[in-house]
Amino acid sequence: MRNLGDTELKRLHREWRRKTEDRLVLLLDDVQTPYNVGSIVRTAAALRVEHLHVAGASITPDHAKSHKTSLGTERYVDWTFHPSLAAAIDAVKDDGLRLVGIELADAAVPLHQAVLGPHVCLALGHEDRGLSALTLAACDEVAFVPQLGKVASLNVAQAAAMAMYEVRRRSWPQP
Repeated sequence: MRNLGDTELKRLHREWRRKTEDRLVLLLDDVQTPYNVGSIVRTAAALRVEHLHVAGASITPDHAKSHKTSLGTERYVDWTFHPSLAAAIDAVKDDGLRLVGIELADAAVPLHQAVLGPHVCLALGHEDRGLSALTLAACDEVAFVPQLGKVASLNVAQAAAMAMYEVRRRSWPQP
């Protein structure tokens, strides 16, 4: 076994892009730590997120510290800043997307049981407070990432990565 070269990597990624047709969008609800935003953007670029709605007090992908973490990958993800969270939610709904919140909430289902659908927007909330009441009320479903250890919650960027991967994994053909 050996590491793949540049040409082989391009071929591999192109093959997976062809297998992936579902739409995946993100909504950031007051995500204020630039390094979290940068990490989310980098993963979003890797998993072909179609659009990023940045709402309220969220840091934008072009922030200097966010850019440092994303390593310039923000150029691969289209994004819109919405000063109003309600405007961001309306944009998601008007686009015909299912809004799924990623949150530790009382009515949340485990992520692997969530109905994600072929066209989904994952909503991710503030690092400490989580999703706002407005976003939770607008969600078609709320899901959480089951945790087995003694840590009570995940960093928002890590939870985002797991949720994005789960959306993509479900759309791929099974052997």
